[in-house]
Amino acid sequence: MPTLADVLDEQTGLDDAATEWLHDLVGDWQLLSDLSFGDLVLWVRRPDEQWVAAAHVRPTTGVGIFVDDLVGRVADHERLPMIQQAFTERRLVPGGHPVWHGDAPVREEAIPVRPRGATQPVAVVTRHTSHASMRTPSRLEVTYLATADALVRMIATGAFPTQAGQTGRRRGAPRVGDGVLRLGSDGAVLYASPNAVSAVHRLGYTGAVVGARLAEVLAPLVDGLDEEQVPVLSGQLPWATEVRNRGASMTVRSIPLSEAGRRTGAVLLVRDVGELRRRERELLTKDATIREIHHRVKNNLQAVAAVLRLQGRRLADPMARAALDDAGRRVATIALVHDTLSHRLDDTIDFGLIAQRGLQAAIDVANRSDARARGRLRGAFGQMRSDDATPLAMVLAELVQNAVEHGLGEDGGVVEVEARRLAADGSPDPAGERLEVEVRDGGPGLPAGFEPGQGGLGLRIVLSLVDDLGGEIAWADDPAGGTVVRFHARLRPMEPLDPEDGAGEAPSDGDPDDGDRGRA
Repeated sequence: MPTLADVLDEQTGLDDAATEWLHDLVGDWQLLSDLSFGDLVLWVRRPDEQWVAAAHVRPTTGVGIFVDDLVGRVADHERLPMIQQAFTERRLVPGGHPVWHGDAPVREEAIPVRPRGATQPVAVVTRHTSHASMRTPSRLEVTYLATADALVRMIATGAFPTQAGQTGRRRGAPRVGDGVLRLGSDGAVLYASPNAVSAVHRLGYTGAVVGARLAEVLAPLVDGLDEEQVPVLSGQLPWATEVRNRGASMTVRSIPLSEAGRRTGAVLLVRDVGELRRRERELLTKDATIREIHHRVKNNLQAVAAVLRLQGRRLADPMARAALDDAGRRVATIALVHDTLSHRLDDTIDFGLIAQRGLQAAIDVANRSDARARGRLRGAFGQMRSDDATPLAMVLAELVQNAVEHGLGEDGGVVEVEARRLAADGSPDPAGERLEVEVRDGGPGLPAGFEPGQGGLGLRIVLSLVDDLGGEIAWADDPAGGTVVRFHARLRPMEPLDPEDGAGEAPSDGDPDDGDRGRA
């Protein structure tokens, strides 16, 4: 299915300003769809004079009209006259008789989309609402529909979306189902949905919300209102803010309403985010605790590595000393992973940093013996979970150390590490679950009769860890000279975190007549 950008780029000749305006409208029109209890479709004109649907949105406050998405479809002969008339006459054009969609009558109207400061429309929005219900609409529905009509008239005159409309996309921003307050031109509340009343009461205000001015009644209850929050709570500016006290938090988004350039009031979307903020504080505390644990583990491992080095220096047996040095190096490699985790907020690691530091550490050790070794890192390891990072770091450290010790001569040389992340089908993918790594050196090549399973402790560790990573490893002579080690691993998928835990879904108060969901 084509995106809005695809349709605008491929099927219209609109300039950048018009395109940006339509993107802003679509980015904020869920508000209008929810208040209208209906579908919205954005139509743009192609060079051949046909109209094509560029975007489609359904309400979260009720049942949508169209099951199938209309994006990419050309306007049929029934809607075309209405769309064309709204565009040429630059006014709202209601449809004629209700259009039957399935078993339900649907009311349709066309709205010209005119950017701010422009004289001509650049597109048309059609609104589709159901007239199937025969009951008397509730006050909530009447208020929502009246507010939607006000926004529709603003779209036709270039007053909506507002310049600060992008506040509706911010994390934790309220939506219609979270709570709605309708303000008059003087800033007093004319209507408050049940969810909005609950959100205000949780801040400690016990009086009637309708008739109150939020800035006045909340000022003594919250942690101070600054000069930017008062215009938002009064509906004067199209901004978003958050008011809080020790027990509760409420986000507020203000959308001023105007008619013929005169402010007539505002609609405030409010959301009780007290529980969300509490969970965020808990997560921050847990994150800080986890980072501190990683930091302490790193320090303890570094202490163990230092003790092993000190002990090794006291031994006269070269083999015993080398064994302790290798053990200390392996402990230091694990400490490197914990050091990286101690600086992150999650359990994922950019392994490229660890690979670079591990490669450089091995090269530094070699250069202390005048080997003049150099390291080179190619490709990208990408992000991975710590469960994979620790064994991978040890595998890489062993292979690089082995290449430095046995693959480079007295004159030194280059140890090259190359990594590739691939998708399941083998195509390059920075977040793919398949990792392929090659370690090359320019030394004399593999010794005769080389068998990895018959090698020393380091090779046996490598074989075991690669197997744990669900991969395979192979050693071969490089045709260009030296040895090449190739291995692949299956990395665990990184699970995305949803910090809002379902935020954005319109909550319900239960009864569609009394709640903020409106029509069921």
